[in-house]
Amino acid sequence: MRMITYGEAIREAIEEEMRRDQFLFMMGEDVEKGGGYLLGLSEEFGTDRIFDTPISEAGTIGAAVGAACTGCRMVVHLAPFGEFIIIGMDQIYNQAAKFHYMFGGKPKVPLVIRTAIGGYINAAEHHSQCLESWFAHAPGLICVAPSTPYDVKGLLKTAIRNDNPVMFFEHKLLYGMKGDVSEEEFLLPFGEAEVKREGRDVTVISYSYTLHKVLAVAEKLAGEISIEVVDIRTLTPLDEQTIVTSVEKTHRAVIVHETWTHGGFGGEIVSRIADKAFYSLDAPIKRVGAKHFPIPFAPELENHILPQEQDIEDAIREVMK
Repeated sequence: MRMITYGEAIREAIEEEMRRDQFLFMMGEDVEKGGGYLLGLSEEFGTDRIFDTPISEAGTIGAAVGAACTGCRMVVHLAPFGEFIIIGMDQIYNQAAKFHYMFGGKPKVPLVIRTAIGGYINAAEHHSQCLESWFAHAPGLICVAPSTPYDVKGLLKTAIRNDNPVMFFEHKLLYGMKGDVSEEEFLLPFGEAEVKREGRDVTVISYSYTLHKVLAVAEKLAGEISIEVVDIRTLTPLDEQTIVTSVEKTHRAVIVHETWTHGGFGGEIVSRIADKAFYSLDAPIKRVGAKHFPIPFAPELENHILPQEQDIEDAIREVMK
């Protein structure tokens, strides 16, 4: 295993899949001559396969949906700010997610929409949100939120090869994070959570950037509370069995995500636990997420709104009483 960054793992996945499939294309803003982890991709694959688009997310996503339906595999790059995706909501929610069903299963929509989520960067209300819960609500969309370089590479390769539209959420603060990634080819299946840390006393369920906050708290409390950490990795499909098995073992559950607690995906996880493992619980389920306010620009206010390690520790201690 070698250590590479989350961004480098994304690049490797795209490179490997484009070499494998000549009908794979990537389009978006600043991909043709973009810097960072995408630098030089267009030099190998040409600007007819990796190309910039105008600042028109509705047009970009609409074109990608049409291309996917006619035999191409498409990757749409909507980083660095996921909020731009809202402009293409009709193309995603009402078209890409529904075409396979509307037309009797005849068209496939092999489309991956990569978009960046998250705050903790003092970028204010329009550039700091986590909107993944919106898309997890829509039937027909697969929703992926990897937390490590290994996971992002394996899941992105799976997403590109999938014949259905995939919403691929990458947290801004993860791009520079390093981790072990095999040099051998590998793919990771959708709908399989991973227990990142074994524990006995309480299950903490998370995904994306907040998973690392959970792991930090678990390490801090290791001598006092044995915390099992579950990374769901994909919101849709959701690995219900791994969650339920862990809760049945520890008898307590805390769900942590960065998006707002009100209407956040944690509520869906709570309902699954209540439905499948209610009688295993020794304490009420707790949720940790953002407070129900727009994300402020001021660092002190942003830190107050977004979940912090102390909030996670407080929730864990609450269920341990």
